[in-house]
Amino acid sequence: MFPTQFITSPPFSLKTPNNSLFFSTTTSTIHTHKTSTLPFSFRTCTNSQSYITRRLFLPSVSGIWDAITGGGNNPREAVAAIRGGMVLFRQGDVLGSVAEFDKAIELDPRQKAYLWQRGLSLYYLDRFEEGAEQFRIDVAQNPNDTEESIWCFLCEAQLYGINEARERFLEVGRDPRPVMREAYNMFKDGGDPEKLAAAFKNGRDSDYFYASLYSGLYYEAQKKPDEAKLHILAAYQSPYGQRSDDYMASLAKVHCLCRNWRSD
Repeated sequence: MFPTQFITSPPFSLKTPNNSLFFSTTTSTIHTHKTSTLPFSFRTCTNSQSYITRRLFLPSVSGIWDAITGGGNNPREAVAAIRGGMVLFRQGDVLGSVAEFDKAIELDPRQKAYLWQRGLSLYYLDRFEEGAEQFRIDVAQNPNDTEESIWCFLCEAQLYGINEARERFLEVGRDPRPVMREAYNMFKDGGDPEKLAAAFKNGRDSDYFYASLYSGLYYEAQKKPDEAKLHILAAYQSPYGQRSDDYMASLAKVHCLCRNWRSD
Protein backbone atom coordinates (compact mmCIF):
# COMPACT_ATOMS: atom_id res chain seq x y z
CA MET A 1 0.00 0.00 0.00
CA PHE A 2 1.65 3.14 -1.23
CA PRO A 3 1.65 6.15 1.10
CA THR A 4 -0.44 9.06 -0.07
CA GLN A 5 -1.36 12.49 1.13
CA PHE A 6 -4.71 13.09 2.77
CA ILE A 7 -7.49 12.61 0.29
CA THR A 8 -10.73 14.48 0.76
CA SER A 9 -13.25 11.65 0.74
CA PRO A 10 -16.21 10.68 2.92
CA PRO A 11 -14.97 7.70 4.99
CA PHE A 12 -11.78 7.66 7.01
CA SER A 13 -9.38 4.79 6.55
CA LEU A 14 -5.95 4.32 8.07
CA LYS A 15 -2.99 2.10 7.42
CA THR A 16 -0.22 2.21 9.96
CA PRO A 17 3.23 0.61 10.12
CA ASN A 18 2.86 -0.99 13.54
CA ASN A 19 0.75 -3.99 12.45
CA SER A 20 -1.70 -3.55 15.28
CA LEU A 21 -5.46 -3.77 15.23
CA PHE A 22 -6.27 -0.26 16.35
CA PHE A 23 -9.71 0.86 17.41
CA SER A 24 -9.13 4.17 19.12
CA THR A 25 -11.76 6.77 19.81
CA THR A 26 -9.23 9.57 19.32
CA THR A 27 -6.74 10.50 16.63
CA SER A 28 -3.85 11.09 19.03
CA THR A 29 -1.70 8.32 17.54
CA ILE A 30 -1.94 9.57 13.97
CA HIS A 31 1.52 10.70 12.91
CA THR A 32 0.35 13.51 10.65
CA HIS A 33 -2.78 15.55 10.93
CA LYS A 34 -4.38 17.92 8.52
CA THR A 35 -7.59 19.78 9.09
CA SER A 36 -10.14 18.91 6.45
CA THR A 37 -13.68 20.04 5.77
CA LEU A 38 -14.67 16.42 5.19
CA PRO A 39 -13.54 13.12 6.64
CA PHE A 40 -10.52 11.85 4.79
CA SER A 41 -8.46 8.82 3.86
CA PHE A 42 -4.93 8.52 5.26
CA ARG A 43 -2.07 6.12 4.71
CA THR A 44 1.42 6.29 6.11
CA CYS A 45 4.69 4.39 6.17
CA THR A 46 8.05 5.22 7.68
CA ASN A 47 10.33 4.06 4.85
CA SER A 48 10.49 1.79 1.85
CA GLN A 49 10.86 -1.29 4.06
CA SER A 50 7.88 -0.51 6.28
CA TYR A 51 4.90 -2.78 6.41
CA ILE A 52 1.57 -1.00 6.30
CA THR A 53 -1.27 -2.93 7.81
CA ARG A 54 -4.66 -3.15 6.24
CA ARG A 55 -6.77 -0.02 6.72
CA LEU A 56 -8.67 0.36 9.93
CA PHE A 57 -11.65 2.64 10.36
CA LEU A 58 -11.66 4.96 13.36
CA PRO A 59 -14.93 5.92 15.03
CA SER A 60 -13.68 9.44 15.80
CA VAL A 61 -14.14 10.64 12.24
CA SER A 62 -17.86 10.02 12.40
CA GLY A 63 -18.06 12.86 14.88
CA ILE A 64 -16.53 15.19 12.29
CA TRP A 65 -19.07 14.16 9.69
CA ASP A 66 -21.91 14.44 12.23
CA ALA A 67 -20.90 18.02 12.93
CA ILE A 68 -21.04 18.86 9.23
CA THR A 69 -24.12 16.96 8.10
CA GLY A 70 -26.12 16.52 11.25
CA GLY A 71 -25.44 12.80 11.25
CA GLY A 72 -28.01 11.94 8.63
CA ASN A 73 -25.93 9.09 7.17
CA ASN A 74 -25.48 7.23 10.48
CA PRO A 75 -21.67 7.15 10.20
CA ARG A 76 -21.13 6.09 13.82
CA GLU A 77 -23.30 3.03 13.38
CA ALA A 78 -21.64 2.28 10.03
CA VAL A 79 -18.16 2.37 11.57
CA ALA A 80 -19.33 0.10 14.38
CA ALA A 81 -20.66 -2.36 11.78
CA ILE A 82 -17.34 -2.33 9.90
CA ARG A 83 -15.48 -2.96 13.11
CA GLY A 84 -17.85 -5.80 13.95
CA GLY A 85 -17.44 -7.29 10.50
CA MET A 86 -13.66 -7.30 10.85
CA VAL A 87 -13.91 -9.07 14.20
CA LEU A 88 -16.25 -11.70 12.74
CA PHE A 89 -13.91 -12.30 9.80
CA ARG A 90 -10.96 -12.78 12.15
CA GLN A 91 -13.06 -15.36 14.00
CA GLY A 92 -13.79 -17.23 10.77
CA ASP A 93 -17.41 -16.10 10.39
CA VAL A 94 -17.08 -14.91 6.81
CA LEU A 95 -20.81 -14.81 6.06
CA GLY A 96 -21.45 -12.84 9.24
CA SER A 97 -18.71 -10.37 8.30
CA VAL A 98 -20.34 -9.63 4.95
CA ALA A 99 -23.66 -9.05 6.66
CA GLU A 100 -22.00 -6.43 8.88
CA PHE A 101 -20.17 -4.79 5.98
CA ASP A 102 -23.41 -4.63 3.98
CA LYS A 103 -25.12 -3.14 7.00
CA ALA A 104 -22.43 -0.46 7.12
CA ILE A 105 -23.10 0.41 3.47
CA GLU A 106 -26.82 0.59 4.13
CA LEU A 107 -26.20 2.94 7.05
CA ASP A 108 -23.67 5.07 5.17
CA PRO A 109 -23.37 4.36 1.41
CA ARG A 110 -20.11 6.35 1.20
CA GLN A 111 -18.33 3.51 2.96
CA LYS A 112 -18.62 1.13 0.01
CA ALA A 113 -15.82 2.81 -1.92
CA TYR A 114 -13.36 1.89 0.84
CA LEU A 115 -14.54 -1.51 2.07
CA TRP A 116 -11.65 -3.70 0.91
CA GLN A 117 -12.46 -5.95 3.88
CA ARG A 118 -15.80 -6.73 2.24
CA GLY A 119 -14.02 -7.72 -0.97
CA LEU A 120 -11.86 -10.22 0.90
CA SER A 121 -14.90 -11.77 2.57
CA LEU A 122 -16.75 -12.00 -0.75
CA TYR A 123 -13.83 -13.94 -2.23
CA TYR A 124 -14.18 -16.62 0.44
CA LEU A 125 -17.91 -16.90 -0.23
CA ASP A 126 -17.17 -17.50 -3.95
CA ARG A 127 -18.98 -14.27 -4.79
CA PHE A 128 -16.23 -13.34 -7.19
CA GLU A 129 -18.11 -10.87 -9.38
CA GLU A 130 -19.12 -8.80 -6.36
CA GLY A 131 -15.62 -9.09 -4.95
CA ALA A 132 -14.03 -7.85 -8.17
CA GLU A 133 -16.46 -4.95 -8.26
CA GLN A 134 -15.56 -4.04 -4.68
CA PHE A 135 -11.82 -4.02 -5.41
CA ARG A 136 -12.27 -2.03 -8.61
CA ILE A 137 -14.23 0.60 -6.70
CA ASP A 138 -11.51 0.71 -4.06
CA VAL A 139 -8.69 1.07 -6.59
CA ALA A 140 -10.61 3.87 -8.28
CA GLN A 141 -10.37 5.75 -4.98
CA ASN A 142 -6.75 4.81 -4.37
CA PRO A 143 -4.88 3.95 -7.59
CA ASN A 144 -1.75 2.96 -5.65
CA ASP A 145 -3.01 -0.09 -3.77
CA THR A 146 -1.08 -3.16 -4.87
CA GLU A 147 -3.00 -5.71 -2.84
CA GLU A 148 -6.43 -4.59 -3.99
CA SER A 149 -5.27 -4.85 -7.59
CA ILE A 150 -4.06 -8.40 -6.92
CA TRP A 151 -7.30 -9.37 -5.18
CA CYS A 152 -9.32 -8.07 -8.09
CA PHE A 153 -7.21 -10.32 -10.33
CA LEU A 154 -7.82 -13.27 -7.99
CA CYS A 155 -11.58 -12.77 -8.20
CA GLU A 156 -11.56 -12.36 -11.97
CA ALA A 157 -9.26 -15.33 -12.49
CA GLN A 158 -11.98 -17.47 -10.93
CA LEU A 159 -14.57 -15.90 -13.23
CA TYR A 160 -12.72 -15.68 -16.53
CA GLY A 161 -9.46 -17.60 -16.20
CA ILE A 162 -5.95 -16.25 -15.73
CA ASN A 163 -5.40 -14.97 -19.26
CA GLU A 164 -8.49 -12.77 -19.38
CA ALA A 165 -8.00 -11.67 -15.78
CA ARG A 166 -4.51 -10.52 -16.73
CA GLU A 167 -5.92 -8.54 -19.66
CA ARG A 168 -8.22 -6.81 -17.19
CA PHE A 169 -5.46 -6.27 -14.63
CA LEU A 170 -5.62 -3.04 -12.66
CA GLU A 171 -2.26 -1.32 -12.87
CA VAL A 172 -1.34 0.68 -9.79
CA GLY A 173 1.58 2.72 -8.47
CA ARG A 174 4.85 1.41 -7.08
CA ASP A 175 4.54 -0.38 -3.73
CA PRO A 176 7.26 0.57 -1.20
CA ARG A 177 7.59 -3.07 -0.12
CA PRO A 178 9.99 -5.18 -2.23
CA VAL A 179 8.02 -8.37 -1.58
CA MET A 180 4.79 -6.80 -2.81
CA ARG A 181 6.50 -5.30 -5.86
CA GLU A 182 7.65 -8.80 -6.80
CA ALA A 183 4.22 -10.27 -6.11
CA TYR A 184 2.52 -7.56 -8.16
CA ASN A 185 4.80 -8.20 -11.14
CA MET A 186 4.18 -11.93 -10.89
CA PHE A 187 0.40 -11.52 -11.01
CA LYS A 188 0.53 -8.84 -13.69
CA ASP A 189 3.02 -10.41 -16.08
CA GLY A 190 3.25 -14.05 -15.02
CA GLY A 191 6.05 -15.64 -13.08
CA ASP A 192 7.18 -18.43 -10.80
CA PRO A 193 5.70 -18.39 -7.28
CA GLU A 194 8.45 -20.72 -6.12
CA LYS A 195 11.00 -18.03 -6.94
CA LEU A 196 8.96 -15.45 -5.02
CA ALA A 197 8.77 -17.67 -1.95
CA ALA A 198 12.46 -18.57 -2.13
CA ALA A 199 13.59 -14.97 -2.58
CA PHE A 200 12.17 -13.95 0.80
CA LYS A 201 12.54 -17.22 2.70
CA ASN A 202 15.39 -15.95 4.87
CA GLY A 203 14.24 -12.35 5.09
CA ARG A 204 12.08 -10.56 7.61
CA ASP A 205 9.19 -12.50 9.10
CA SER A 206 6.72 -10.23 7.36
CA ASP A 207 8.50 -10.65 4.01
CA TYR A 208 8.34 -14.43 4.32
CA PHE A 209 4.67 -14.30 5.29
CA TYR A 210 3.62 -12.15 2.34
CA ALA A 211 5.77 -14.06 -0.14
CA SER A 212 4.26 -17.36 1.02
CA LEU A 213 0.70 -16.01 1.09
CA TYR A 214 0.78 -14.54 -2.40
CA SER A 215 2.66 -17.52 -3.84
CA GLY A 216 -0.16 -19.70 -2.57
CA LEU A 217 -2.83 -17.38 -3.89
CA TYR A 218 -1.16 -17.38 -7.30
CA TYR A 219 -1.30 -21.17 -7.34
CA GLU A 220 -4.97 -21.02 -6.35
CA ALA A 221 -5.65 -18.76 -9.34
CA GLN A 222 -3.95 -21.43 -11.46
CA LYS A 223 -6.23 -24.05 -9.89
CA LYS A 224 -3.34 -25.90 -8.28
CA PRO A 225 -4.72 -26.58 -4.79
CA ASP A 226 -1.86 -28.76 -3.54
CA GLU A 227 0.75 -26.09 -4.22
CA ALA A 228 -1.56 -23.39 -2.88
CA LYS A 229 -2.06 -25.34 0.34
CA LEU A 230 1.68 -25.75 0.86
CA HIS A 231 2.43 -22.04 0.69
CA ILE A 232 -0.63 -20.63 2.44
CA LEU A 233 -0.22 -23.06 5.32
CA ALA A 234 3.39 -21.92 5.51
CA ALA A 235 2.21 -18.31 5.73
CA TYR A 236 -0.37 -19.13 8.41
CA GLN A 237 2.09 -21.19 10.48
CA SER A 238 4.93 -18.68 10.16
CA PRO A 239 5.90 -16.52 13.16
CA TYR A 240 4.28 -13.49 11.52
CA GLY A 241 1.12 -15.44 10.70
CA GLN A 242 0.81 -16.66 14.28
CA ARG A 243 1.76 -13.51 16.18
CA SER A 244 0.92 -10.48 14.09
CA ASP A 245 -2.32 -8.52 14.41
CA ASP A 246 -2.14 -7.72 10.70
CA TYR A 247 -5.55 -8.36 9.13
CA MET A 248 -3.83 -10.38 6.42
CA ALA A 249 -2.41 -12.74 9.03
CA SER A 250 -6.01 -13.42 10.04
CA LEU A 251 -6.84 -13.90 6.37
CA ALA A 252 -4.27 -16.69 6.07
CA LYS A 253 -5.98 -18.46 8.96
CA VAL A 254 -9.42 -17.93 7.43
CA HIS A 255 -8.20 -19.24 4.09
CA CYS A 256 -7.06 -22.47 5.70
CA LEU A 257 -10.34 -22.78 7.61
CA CYS A 258 -12.43 -22.24 4.47
CA ARG A 259 -10.42 -24.83 2.55
CA ASN A 260 -10.34 -27.21 5.51
CA TRP A 261 -6.55 -27.32 5.28
CA ARG A 262 -4.45 -28.73 8.09
CA SER A 263 -0.79 -29.57 8.25
CA ASP A 264 -0.09 -33.25 7.60
